This record gives sequence, structure tokens and C-alpha cells, in this order.
Amino acid sequence: EVQLVESGGGLVQAGESLRLSCAASGFRIDGYTVGWFRQAPGKDREGISCISKIDGTTFYADSVKGRFTISADSAENTVYLQMTSLKFEDTAVYYCAAFRQRIAGIITQATMEDASVYHYWGQGTQVTVSS
Repeated sequence: EVQLVESGGGLVQAGESLRLSCAASGFRIDGYTVGWFRQAPGKDREGISCISKIDGTTFYADSVKGRFTISADSAENTVYLQMTSLKFEDTAVYYCAAFRQRIAGIITQATMEDASVYHYWGQGTQVTVSS
């Protein structure tokens, strides 16, 4: 059974850091593109980062560029999102998602933003940043 489980969310103050984890089971992340999305109350879901082990690429939304770092640990079969300098506007439910990447060189910024290409989703983890 394919499963993604997020963890690491919580309540922090502005300026602090958190690291989110996305543990995958039922598949190996090396053959998949894994993305992070977030959704704040009353707002649309936003793709904020993705990583392709096949292409060796990472992408970030402008809203998080320079503050968030995505990484993948093949041995742990886990994707991480290191979030620093957190802001009040980062408050949201954060989801990881994955799809099997069958062709190299196809992952772009648009892939990060397009939730419809991701086949598998986690249940989400809440991040709350107090100002």
C-alpha cells in the first residue's frame, strides 16, 4: 500500500524554524517526484516545493525561496522540508504528495505548482506561526 505520512508540524513564533518530514512507504522515492503543498484557511492550495531524484532538481515558490529547503533521504525513504525564518503567513496545513516520474528531464516549476499531477497525498500536518 502506497502511503505518505507527514510529521513535524507545530506552533512556533515568527522567525523560528521547523523541519517537516514526509515518510513514504509502498514505493521508493528515488523513482518519484515529491512535492510539498500548503493550504491556509480560506485560500487555495499552493505548491511550494518539489524534488526530483531522477533529475537532481529542486524547485521553490517565490514565497518560500531562500527560507525553505527540500531534501530527500533515500535510505530513510523520506523527504524533508526545512523551514527557517518562518512568518505568520506561513501558517497552513502542509501536505506532501508524490507521482511516479517515468521520464527524466520533465520536471519544471510548473510541476511543482500543479497538484493534479500528483497521485499520492499525505494527510497533512499543521504549521502555525504566531506573530
